[in-house]
Amino acid sequence: MSDNVNLAAFNALPSEMAEAALLACCASPRWVRRMAQRRPFEDAAELFAAADAIWWELAPENWLEAFAAHPKIGEKPQQESGQARAWSEQEQAAAHSDATTRAALEQANQAYQERFGYIFIVCASGKTAGEMLAILRGRLQNDADAELRVAAEEQRKITELRLQKLLGL
Repeated sequence: MSDNVNLAAFNALPSEMAEAALLACCASPRWVRRMAQRRPFEDAAELFAAADAIWWELAPENWLEAFAAHPKIGEKPQQESGQARAWSEQEQAAAHSDATTRAALEQANQAYQERFGYIFIVCASGKTAGEMLAILRGRLQNDADAELRVAAEEQRKITELRLQKLLGL
């Protein structure tokens, strides 16, 4: 599904179509299934509350599945497709900056992945490449447990923004 839908239309979608729409918001299959099963939602507030509650009930391996679908900051989406790809490109538009910053992001991304075992996740909307680089470098100082929670919170923010886009809010 590539067009925005309102909540009533989303609630009425066949399960497979609802799951496809949700997958563009968050690539954790468990999160997607549980969200689709929770329908119908009375209003957007209920949908966002369910999205958050389900996200925080998931196991870390489910979070890692969602992280893995994102491109590295500063890179073009390769794994994402359709709506998720378009949203990712829009969200990371500021990350495509000068060659020096891009090289620094690439180096910091590599250091992050080597340290934590997954890509750096940040809610990039509204952030410049320099801001994202500073955040990335700062988060390299976190211990593994703390960083996983920080990354999960960033994924939660991304998911919320994408749900808003999906529903045209």
